[in-house]
Amino acid sequence: MALATRQRRSSPADPPSSSSSPSPYSKLDKPKKSGDDIDRGFGWLLPLISLGMLRYMSASSNIIHDCDEVFNYWEPLHYLLYKSGFQTWEYSSQFALRSYLYILFHNLVGWPASLWFGEDKVRVFYAVRIFLGLLSVIADAALVVALSRKYGKRLASYTLAMLCLASGCFFASTSLLPSSFSMYAMSLSSALFLSEKPAAAVAIAATGVILGWPFSVLAFLPVTIYSLVRRFKHAFLSGIVTSIVLVALSVLVDNFYYGKWTSSLLNLLIYNVLGGGESHLYGTEGPSFYLRNGFNNFNFCFILALLFIVILPIAKKKYAPELLVIISPIYIWLAFMSLQPHKEERFLYPIYPLICVAASAVIESFPDLFRDKYNPNDTSVLVMMAKTLRPMVLGVILCASHSRTFSLINGYSAPLEIYKHLEHHDDAGEGSVLCVGSEWHRFPSSFLVPEYISEVRWIDDGFNGLLPFPFNSTLGGTSAAPSYFNNKNQASDQQYVVAALPYLDRELSPPKYRSFFVPYLWQQKNVFGLYKLLKRIPKS
Repeated sequence: MALATRQRRSSPADPPSSSSSPSPYSKLDKPKKSGDDIDRGFGWLLPLISLGMLRYMSASSNIIHDCDEVFNYWEPLHYLLYKSGFQTWEYSSQFALRSYLYILFHNLVGWPASLWFGEDKVRVFYAVRIFLGLLSVIADAALVVALSRKYGKRLASYTLAMLCLASGCFFASTSLLPSSFSMYAMSLSSALFLSEKPAAAVAIAATGVILGWPFSVLAFLPVTIYSLVRRFKHAFLSGIVTSIVLVALSVLVDNFYYGKWTSSLLNLLIYNVLGGGESHLYGTEGPSFYLRNGFNNFNFCFILALLFIVILPIAKKKYAPELLVIISPIYIWLAFMSLQPHKEERFLYPIYPLICVAASAVIESFPDLFRDKYNPNDTSVLVMMAKTLRPMVLGVILCASHSRTFSLINGYSAPLEIYKHLEHHDDAGEGSVLCVGSEWHRFPSSFLVPEYISEVRWIDDGFNGLLPFPFNSTLGGTSAAPSYFNNKNQASDQQYVVAALPYLDRELSPPKYRSFFVPYLWQQKNVFGLYKLLKRIPKS
């Protein structure tokens, strides 16, 4: 019996058995293990605790990076909870480009939190953020566990470290944006795909597209297509049923809030695709924008992620096709989005977790660049140096990430923090009006405005685009189609509480043109400022 037991155990020098199926990672980089010592990957505890701590830190300290997050998502949520807040033209029933289904999903947390905390709206704000962080924790932890069970603990450990500390993931994980929701779905869908659950992977992908961001469908294509190839019937039915249910639910919710039968999903696609959407009105950037932005948020991690395709021929045995399938959206999404004139940082959010996975795979493969392909257990000097280099590179990435995160939080948190001081100035009296000038785009949402302030209004400070207006309950609230909204980013004369007339600037205007009126040249050559009358709105 003892002899038989010894024969079942394989020594480190034994070739791998064709009948066994340990991960490719352990075959190439670790001595073989026996019996109960087989590496079964991470459990859930470590990823959940690690990600949970960092996501809580993000929820409590994250700044607001984009005014669209405030006016297109926090403000409608505030209106559903407190019947006040700002409305953008996308939420006018005339255009109906945004789905209230996404807002309602977060209202599942916001509504009980508003009942629990009462008038303390700041706590409701952070309760929703913690909920967002929790979604991120679950999705990213599932991805780490799936990676560890398929490719080993080293790759999973590197990915976990980057998901925790990479600036991009730290900030995107608790942002109230559809692109962040698509990011959660990307992590979870990839995890299910690696766990050989194609039907569930397709269902989550459909959820990320329909409930989250419709344009992220391109990023979900590789996992969806490969899942259909693997198990067409199950994956197809799963995707179709999920899509039909969510689209129908979206239409019903839109009908309730917009007061008419419409589909925000269809409206958004028509506006941006068939209608020749004019997103360029909101700013354009050059083709290198996302490369620069990717480096800012991921530093050398981003460069290594782009190099995954370069090392793939060497690491093909380990990583093709499954890991290649889940990483390929990085290249597809970057190429597609770089071709669009209008670019924003949040547009890259869906692929943020994949950047961490790709970079981790490259770092983990450093020894393979020097290893004899005919001798997986090569211990040459170059291989040993490459193994030593792995933690050093990871350390540099994590230090640079922490530096970036620290810089943004400490450098740009003032607009969010200063509004918290308003609660200490209620001596201004009930019905006070808060006037905001050129910093309107840094307004941190009505959740940070105390109850004694009855209204927030914009002061004309030179901005010539269309600003959000308060939801107008007399016109129908969410079902209103106010005349002052347009889809051309043209300012409305009703958006300010001011009167303003041009006033010739004597110091900046040439004497010969300011002294005498010459048609056309007088307007062209002289410099004008605005002479403004500001009106204090009386207490109601």
